[in-house]
Amino acid sequence: MFHFIHRLQVLKSVCSRFVQVRSIGSRFEKMSGDIKAVLIDLSGTLHVESDPTPGAVDALKRLRQQKDIKVKFVTNTTKESKAVLMRRLLKIGFDVSEEDVFTSLSAARQLVDAQNLRPYLLVDEKAMEDFEGVPQEDPNSVVVGLAPDRMNYEDLNTAMRLLQSGASLIAIHKAKYYRRSDGLALGPGPFVCALEFATGVSAHVVGKPSENFFLSAIAGLDCRPEECVMIGDDVSDDIHGAQTIGMKGILVKTGKYRDGDQDKISPPPHRVCADFAHAVEEVLSGL
Repeated sequence: MFHFIHRLQVLKSVCSRFVQVRSIGSRFEKMSGDIKAVLIDLSGTLHVESDPTPGAVDALKRLRQQKDIKVKFVTNTTKESKAVLMRRLLKIGFDVSEEDVFTSLSAARQLVDAQNLRPYLLVDEKAMEDFEGVPQEDPNSVVVGLAPDRMNYEDLNTAMRLLQSGASLIAIHKAKYYRRSDGLALGPGPFVCALEFATGVSAHVVGKPSENFFLSAIAGLDCRPEECVMIGDDVSDDIHGAQTIGMKGILVKTGKYRDGDQDKISPPPHRVCADFAHAVEEVLSGL
């Protein structure tokens, strides 16, 4: 009798495990079949400075061969203009066209134009061309991006005085750090927070993880957020931001990824992959 009961318990366990596997498989097949667009982060996901992540160039080619899946590149990169970024990506070997790239600089420029702002620009010199033609005299706003050469006492002090005089604060994004070839480096977020702390003025964030940023990125793609996958290395800005509006997030362990990042958000990432190439395999599996 004991052996009979034991065998029943083992059989029950096996059947339960089979049902779980079928369930997981069904969910994944549904995910693959429903995908109409893939949003891809750039720095830290596709490349780190001028080096591609492992297998990324070929993986992107494979993904772009899928005629039923649209690809959009979404980035918080603010240290260089879209034109400079495009030259970098093409030189690395990525098949990217300018209309496929939506940057936080683009979103910031749209906001500046829409609100007729005259910004004091704390942005890198290589990003200034994205603000060409914007009036900057008598500033009524402060726009902060990743600008290592501008994050000095005098420039930040000027920004503080403008904010205390009624100027608005616009953060192109608030990332804590990003990945350089020599390791992690401070992002614009800590400097934005310093200005918020000193003035009591809350920043308006235009880049990831802003809901409007993701919705603007997929405008014109003829798809709903639930039909999109976001691949990125930033668990907060890329994954949590995308999943908040219904997208599926795939976190890659390159770039700024740190051990345990996947446990820092709820719900957790839909998938966690070693790199972009493995993330593409996940997307293409079952198609």
